[in-house]
Amino acid sequence: MIETPSLVDQYCHGVLRTELGLGTFEAHLARTEGPPAAGTTLFDTQTGFAVRRWCPPLLGLEPHCPPARYLARRRELGVLEAGRRLLRGSGITTYLVDTGLPGDLTGPAEMASAGDAEAHEIVRLELLAEQVADTSGTVEAFLANLAESIHGAAAHAVAFTSLAGVRHGLALAPEPPGPGEVRGAAGRWLAGRRVGGALADPVLLRHLLWSAVASGRPIQLHAGLGEPGLRIDRTDPVLLTDFVRATAGLGTDLVLLHGYPYHRHAAHLAGVFPHVYADLGAALARTGARAVAVLAELLELAPFGKLLFSSGAHGLPELHVIGARLFREALSRVLGGWVSEGAWSLEDAQRVAEMIAAGNARRVYGLT
Repeated sequence: MIETPSLVDQYCHGVLRTELGLGTFEAHLARTEGPPAAGTTLFDTQTGFAVRRWCPPLLGLEPHCPPARYLARRRELGVLEAGRRLLRGSGITTYLVDTGLPGDLTGPAEMASAGDAEAHEIVRLELLAEQVADTSGTVEAFLANLAESIHGAAAHAVAFTSLAGVRHGLALAPEPPGPGEVRGAAGRWLAGRRVGGALADPVLLRHLLWSAVASGRPIQLHAGLGEPGLRIDRTDPVLLTDFVRATAGLGTDLVLLHGYPYHRHAAHLAGVFPHVYADLGAALARTGARAVAVLAELLELAPFGKLLFSSGAHGLPELHVIGARLFREALSRVLGGWVSEGAWSLEDAQRVAEMIAAGNARRVYGLT
C-alpha cells in the first residue's frame, strides 16, 4: 500500500572487499556484540534471522536457507558479484558513506558503482584530527592544519560525524573551549600519543564539534547503540540537551544517529529543537521482526519532517539489504495500519513515507 521508490541511506559504511568465512561473517553481523557463546551462533539473533529472510533470494536461494548454504552460495558468486547483487537488490538509491572505519572497505565511488546509485562522503571528525596529528610536529602546526582540514572537508563532504559519545560520553560541557584550553589539551595529547593513537580528550572533542558547527555542514552525533566499545549509559541523547541549546540558531543541523534504546529520547529532542533530527538507523536491523514496534515509537513523538532513514550498515552488504527491507516493511505496516483504521488518509501516509525515506535527507544534506 505504501511505496518508497527512492531511499536515501543517510548513514552507512562501505562493504568489505575480501571473502569471508563463517566466523568473520558472524563478527560483522553483530559488530557491537561480543563473540557467541560456545555452541551458539550470532545467526540466532534478530539481525541473523533478517539476513536469512531477505538476502538469500537476491543470490538465487530460498528465504530462510541455512547459514552454511547461504555462505557457500556467497563464495560461489565471489565477493564482488554477491555484493553487487545485494546492494542493487536493496532498493537504496543514494548512500551517504562514513569513511572513518578501519579495514578494507569500499569508498563512496565504489558503493555508487556496485549499487547503481549515488554516493557521497561523510567525514569522521576524530579520524581527521588523528590523521592531522600524525603529520604535524608542533601544537601550532596541528591546530592550524586541523582548521584547514576541516574547512577543506566541508567543501566536498555532505556532513561531519562525531564519536564524542563513544570516546568520552555525550555529557560534554556545551560551550566552545577557549584558545588557551585548546592549546593546552592539544599539547598534552600530542605529547602522550603514538602515531595512530585515538583521540578521546574531552576538550579536543568539543573543539572538533564547534569547528564543525562553524562550517555549517550537518553534524551526525552517535547516540545509543551502534559502535563497539561504547558505554551505553554515556550515550543517552538527552545528555546532549545543553549542547543542542547552545547550537540553536547557528544554522547547523544536528542528526542523532542510532539512538536505540533511547530512540524516544532522540525523537523528543527532534520535536523540541528545530535543528535536531532523529535517525532510524541500525535500530531496525537490530530489532528485526520487532522493527514495527520501534518505528511506531519513533513516530509517536518526532515530527515527521525530522526523521531520516539509514541502514547504519557496515562491512556486509547484507546489512544494507535488511536495513532497507525492514524499514520499508515496518513503515508500510505502521502507516498502512493507520490508513486502514481511518486515522490517516492514504495520500498523507504516502507523503510522510516519502519524506522519511528520502525527502528529509535530501533537504538536510542539500542533495539534488
